[in-house]
Amino acid sequence: MRFLIWALIGYCVYLMFKGRARKEVEAAKPAGEETHKDPVCGTYVTEDDAVIGLVEGERVYFCSMECLEKYRDKLEQK
Repeated sequence: MRFLIWALIGYCVYLMFKGRARKEVEAAKPAGEETHKDPVCGTYVTEDDAVIGLVEGERVYFCSMECLEKYRDKLEQK
């Protein structure tokens, strides 16, 4: 009977430390980076990697300067 009680206590302690370790790992993960779709080629880019253009005061995210220039050319043709 004592063995059963000690085993139960040990299991509870194990679960307590396991839960704490999981929370620490989740806290260490970087927050999910928001991605944006390039309107020219359709590639998804993060805000850190994107080339940002302004169209009517709104930010538009591009994967490269080439796509930004193509987008500007399309706007000028309209």
